[in-house]
Amino acid sequence: MNRRDSLLAALVATIWGFNFVVIDWGMHDVPPLLFAAIRFSVVVFPAVLLVSRPAVPWRVLAAVGAFMSLGQFGFLYVSMAAGMPPGLAALVLQAQVIFTVVIAAGVLRERPTVAQAVGVGIGTLGLVVVGLGRGGHVTLAALALCLLAALSWGIGNVVSRSSGVRAGLSLTVWSAVVVPVPLLALSLLVDGPAEVTHAVAGFSWQAALSTIYTAGLASLVGYGVFNSLLSRNPSSAVVPWVLLAPVVAMASAWLLLDQAPNAAEATGGLVLIAGVLVALRPARPARPARPALPVAEPEPDVLDPAELAAR
Repeated sequence: MNRRDSLLAALVATIWGFNFVVIDWGMHDVPPLLFAAIRFSVVVFPAVLLVSRPAVPWRVLAAVGAFMSLGQFGFLYVSMAAGMPPGLAALVLQAQVIFTVVIAAGVLRERPTVAQAVGVGIGTLGLVVVGLGRGGHVTLAALALCLLAALSWGIGNVVSRSSGVRAGLSLTVWSAVVVPVPLLALSLLVDGPAEVTHAVAGFSWQAALSTIYTAGLASLVGYGVFNSLLSRNPSSAVVPWVLLAPVVAMASAWLLLDQAPNAAEATGGLVLIAGVLVALRPARPARPARPALPVAEPEPDVLDPAELAAR
């Protein structure tokens, strides 16, 4: 990657990392599922009028939207509403790399490399450390919901991979079409019509700014720039930059929200990131087989003319 692309990758990771603090900041007076529904409504409109639909069946768009957007962010928002701190949420969400490797091995028969297998083991150990050593403010339910968000993201990665569709801004926008209505229906079911109506009527400027940031910068700008980087650089050079997002999220949560990770969360987080880095390590190309030395063919016997005459 050249310097310009490296700076763009760092910018995207920073936008995505700060996104977790912005979500937490704007969701105080809005139910989490409703907040996610509003976010993806802004992602869809008016972008759906400006971005052409990708040439894929609707079932592919629906599957990508269901797992990469509806499932991932539905579980994530509920997890954060249940007490998951923004920094720790950004960290645990990186378990999607581990889930992607494992699911792809089982569903797509993509045999993991040695580095991927080792990385999955290290990352799992990091998650165990985070889970066992989490602070009292983080409930087991909140952690489990965040892991479900990572699992949904991992499934979405495999669905996108198996479809053969190259991820892009059009896929982000059009797959989001299937997200707002189910999230709104779930919010009406879980929170009740009265709570939803009250939240919409009292939608604060704080929630509006949070929605503009998460939908405009994190979803449209972030994914647009990130996928353009993938189109002109190897994945192994682009994807590791995403690991800056948890660092930015934890640092900004520490500075702005006074949410410092404890020793176990910090240690487990470092182990998890180390495992992800190992899993993302590109496989070494197989050495070409050394060409065999040419074997000289035996020359035909040539009889001396004198010997022929003697016969």
